[in-house]
Amino acid sequence: MLDKDLNEHRSLSSFSTLILDSIGMSDTSEFSSFDHSGDPLSKHHIPSGISDRVAFRLTRMLRFFADLFFAKRYGHRAVVLETVAAVPGMVAGMVRHMRSLRRMEDDRAAIHILLEEAENERMHLMTFVEIAQPSAFERLLILLAQGVFFTSFLTLYVISGRTAHRLVGYFEEEAVYSYGEYLAEVDSGRLENMPAPKIAIDYWKLPADARLRDVILVIRQDEAGHRDVNHRFANSYDA
Repeated sequence: MLDKDLNEHRSLSSFSTLILDSIGMSDTSEFSSFDHSGDPLSKHHIPSGISDRVAFRLTRMLRFFADLFFAKRYGHRAVVLETVAAVPGMVAGMVRHMRSLRRMEDDRAAIHILLEEAENERMHLMTFVEIAQPSAFERLLILLAQGVFFTSFLTLYVISGRTAHRLVGYFEEEAVYSYGEYLAEVDSGRLENMPAPKIAIDYWKLPADARLRDVILVIRQDEAGHRDVNHRFANSYDA
C-alpha cells in the first residue's frame, strides 16, 4: 500500500519538472556529478563560475553551523530549517509575480511552481512541529532566522536570480542528505519510528498506520524535486 502511495507522490513531485519541460526550461545536464553511495536521490551540481561558487560556499557554511547547533536532533533541525526553506519559493514567486504585472507578460507557469514549492515546505514544517515540539528558544531562533533570511534572500533574488536559485538547489541537496541521515537513525533503532502525525497522513495520502519513516521518505522525495527544479531555474539564466 505504501509503495503505491509513494509512487503516486513521486508522480506529483515530478509535475513541476514536466511543466518546466513544457515551457522550454529543458534538462541541460544540470547535475554534473552523482553521489556514488548508490542512493538514486543523491545528486550534486558541481559549481561552475563565481555565482555557483558563492552559492555553494554559503550553503556549506550554513550546513556547518546547523550541524554544530543541532547535531543529531533531526526533528528539531527540521523544524528550524523548514521555516527557512519555505521562504525562497514565496519570495521568488512574489518577485516574478510583480515582474509579470509590471511587464504585462506571462511568466509561463513559473510563479505557480514556486508558490507550490513554498506551500510544500510549509507542510514539512507543520508536520515536524507535531513530531518535535519546538522549545521557546527554538521558536525565538525561528523568528530571527526567518526575518534575516527573508530580507537577505529577497535582496539576492533581485540582484541575481541565478545565484538565488542555485543557492536553493544546494540547500535542497543538503536537505536530501540530512533526511537520509535521519532515515538511517530511524532504521537503526536509535530514533523511535513513531506514528505519523495526522496532518502528514492527510497531506501525503499515507496509509492510516504510517510511521515516521514513511514521512521522512516522502519529504526527502519532495526535497529532491525542489533541488532539481531550482537547479534548472538557475540553468535557465544561461540559456
